[in-house]
Amino acid sequence: MPHAAIPITLDERLAELCVPPARLRTSPIPGTATLSDLVDANTHQSPLCELVDGCLVAKTMGFPESVVAGTILFLLKTYTRETNSGIVSAPDGMFELFPNLVRGPDVAYIARDRLPEGKVPQDAYPQLAPNLAVEVLSPSNTKLEMARKRREYFHAGVQQVWLVDIRNRSVAVYTSSVEFQVLEEYETLTAESILPGLSIRVAEMFADLD
Repeated sequence: MPHAAIPITLDERLAELCVPPARLRTSPIPGTATLSDLVDANTHQSPLCELVDGCLVAKTMGFPESVVAGTILFLLKTYTRETNSGIVSAPDGMFELFPNLVRGPDVAYIARDRLPEGKVPQDAYPQLAPNLAVEVLSPSNTKLEMARKRREYFHAGVQQVWLVDIRNRSVAVYTSSVEFQVLEEYETLTAESILPGLSIRVAEMFADLD
């Protein structure tokens, strides 16, 4: 006779998600949320949520972080307009990386050859992985959460992840979930393997904060 599944506690769920309690939505019951629940929550409530292991997890971004994300989006959009190489999505652009896993990078770049028939997907949460995922770190982002996100991104097919730290004014450029280079404000960021010819002074990302 099969044994009944042992219910997971809220603390255990939070430990798996690696996020502070305030960011976990309790309705629907954590562990039972579906893609439809995510669509409903993001249509009628704020802040935006991601779907992780059947849980709705709120994304958090303060005003300074949103300013920096906007600048990065502008810099990448300028590049894509000049090269016609792909498209750039904003913080509310989300991707269904795997079943029961929807992530929304603060900024993302998707090359044209990854787009279905080369066109912008019409789905609310397209089933594809961007080439580049950019996360602007907020105070509520834990190290464990970001480590988990990196593993998920690269497992899904993301080629680079940028973790942008506005407090230290630096960018950690990850080429795998564990391999990275930290660029300081005075250095220049390039991404030749996915964005040939791109050149961004790290200081440009934070210029509006001054």
